[in-house]
Amino acid sequence: MNQPGNILATIVDTVVPQMQSLDLSSVSIKPDPDRWSKIEILGHLLDSANNNHRRFVLACFTDELIFDGYDQEAWVRVQDYQNAEWSSLVSLWRLYNKHLASLIEGIDADVLQKHRARHCLHRIAWKPVPENEPATLDYFIRDYIGHLEHHVGQILPDYQPVMMGTYEYAAT
Repeated sequence: MNQPGNILATIVDTVVPQMQSLDLSSVSIKPDPDRWSKIEILGHLLDSANNNHRRFVLACFTDELIFDGYDQEAWVRVQDYQNAEWSSLVSLWRLYNKHLASLIEGIDADVLQKHRARHCLHRIAWKPVPENEPATLDYFIRDYIGHLEHHVGQILPDYQPVMMGTYEYAAT
């Protein structure tokens, strides 16, 4: 169960029924004009899945973890998640993350644990890795899951994280 792909699949299976039970009126409420509603947070999680999918695949073929960032606010705004259909977004988020879980489970352990001297996780990771320290794809994947859980907790306040707080960057 400690494998990140299994962890991600378990999280998705656990939270999707809870997400599906939320009604549109509650997920569309913006806490204030400058903060995302729950439906926008879910849209952001879709964008994160999209961007990290590409990164995880590329990391299987390179000796570094160097990737472009993206303007999260602009992505949410341009896609108009605020006016999207909640149930469709939940379904898409479920399918995307189940696909990522399968991808992650198929990555060779040597690739996951390979130390990459060149990376940009000091800029794009949720919990950054110092630029002058090596990073692994395993850490980056676990960071993705920790970020996902952080936002799931904003959507489902009673959610108890599985990954958050159980992984830390440690120089080797």
